[in-house]
Amino acid sequence: MTAKLIVLYKKPADTKAFDDHYFNIHVPLAEKMPGLIKSSYSRITGSPMGQPGFYLMAELTFDSQEALQQALASPEGRAAGKDVMGFAGDLVHMMFADVVDTPAGISG
Repeated sequence: MTAKLIVLYKKPADTKAFDDHYFNIHVPLAEKMPGLIKSSYSRITGSPMGQPGFYLMAELTFDSQEALQQALASPEGRAAGKDVMGFAGDLVHMMFADVVDTPAGISG
């Protein structure tokens, strides 16, 4: 079962400076983590419940929770963690998730 690190960021005061650091410095660091099989980044544009409270979401996919934990403990993972705490420590929320594949024919 694949696993994800889901990272949500609150809206920063200076979105241009955030985006510059995030996409030019942080993403290249994070994408060097061993075992990363897929990454995606989404800008939050709204919510059916009013203001969403978040600005950006990253999803980093690994083969398993064990692979995810190993990636975070690696030198590359520690470097990415140190970087995110330096530029977005008060904005970031991180979660682990197991990817659930719904069997065909089951609705939900």
